[in-house]
Amino acid sequence: MKHSFAIATWLLMLPLLTACAGKSYLTKPSPPVYPTVERPVAGCSADERPFDCDRRAILAMLGGYQVTFNFEETAVLKLGYERKDPKRSAAFETVVLVEDTGKRISLQHILVMGGGMVTKHWRQDWIYESPKHWVYVGNQRFELREREAAAIPGTWTQLVYEVNDAPRYSGNGKWNHRYGVSTWTSERSWRPLPRREYTKRGDYQLINTENRQTITPQGWTHEQDNTKVVRGEDGKDAVLVREFGFNEYRRISGYDFKPALAYWNSTSEFWAAIRARWDNEFATYGSVTLSMRTGDETFNDKVLELADAYRKNPKLNAYQATLDDLFGKYVNVNAPTPVSTR
Repeated sequence: MKHSFAIATWLLMLPLLTACAGKSYLTKPSPPVYPTVERPVAGCSADERPFDCDRRAILAMLGGYQVTFNFEETAVLKLGYERKDPKRSAAFETVVLVEDTGKRISLQHILVMGGGMVTKHWRQDWIYESPKHWVYVGNQRFELREREAAAIPGTWTQLVYEVNDAPRYSGNGKWNHRYGVSTWTSERSWRPLPRREYTKRGDYQLINTENRQTITPQGWTHEQDNTKVVRGEDGKDAVLVREFGFNEYRRISGYDFKPALAYWNSTSEFWAAIRARWDNEFATYGSVTLSMRTGDETFNDKVLELADAYRKNPKLNAYQATLDDLFGKYVNVNAPTPVSTR
């Protein structure tokens, strides 16, 4: 079965699951209940460096999970707006280590579906005391921005990437280990419409968000304080509604995540080359602008198909021309002036 069909099936499944979420209970059968694996949360002791405790918290997100995604609109902020139904969905996902250089940690999420079908999902990179990073500014554009020097010490920048390793959103914040609980809270930042929304609606363009990730005995959680924002043609913003997101990664035993590990082992070199291409776009132009409309999955599908082809024929040169065409079609089409290296 082609990978494009596989991911299409998965992407269609999320809206189908969330379509039932306006009811008190999901109408679809619940997934099998796998035993929870609990572990003590280490926090940070008095004789440890906070940096080491931060790293331990980030690395604690590795492993296999049953995940629930929950989103509910809360405060209505625009006259006449009607609150949309809550959205609920679930998945099995494993998180593998891509890179750990000490001050930079990269974690890759991989979905595992029935029959051993896998789909590369999102990636989160963590960088300690980063002096600059890309930010989302709207209209499918991401720009490198310098940070204020006074705001850098002790912070970790989280960079979140799409399934094809395109940038998605970023944030800065500190880990807090009080009471033996490790929690990272971001500053507010911008992000594009999430997949759960852009397939169904187009009445807003941006989300302004604060993210909080907490290490728990059962795994970890991701809380989102989102404000949905309408950006007019004049560039002015108007708020629409607030939304609370709660995603729980419950560590489990008994589920077969080996197909995901096999996939990653056989494609990691390919994805390293893809990451290098994105890094080169930022290094060359100082920004990335995507040409496809929000919700167009063609670019994602094509890159995932090439990864599948690489599994069968692991020769990067065989896919160079196709990748050149894809990036030429979808990335920095009207390229800005290259950044000077002098």
